[in-house]
Amino acid sequence: MTLKIISAERILFEGETSVVTLPGEKGRFTVLPHHASLISTLVPGKLRYMSGSEEHEIEVGGGIADIDRDVVSVCIY
Repeated sequence: MTLKIISAERILFEGETSVVTLPGEKGRFTVLPHHASLISTLVPGKLRYMSGSEEHEIEVGGGIADIDRDVVSVCIY
């Protein structure tokens, strides 16, 4: 699936990933390929994702996530 992480200043990441874990308002949640469509607000915490065989982590202050048709778009601050 494709992950796009966007801040007000720039695109932080855009590429293929196999798993994304997000700090949702109602708790952490994980997105895998073929996930159902979803929009969620994000709270301060850690966004984690796998790119190839490497795990990456970004500290976020909040934001919004849109999951639709194997594209995870995350706008963070």
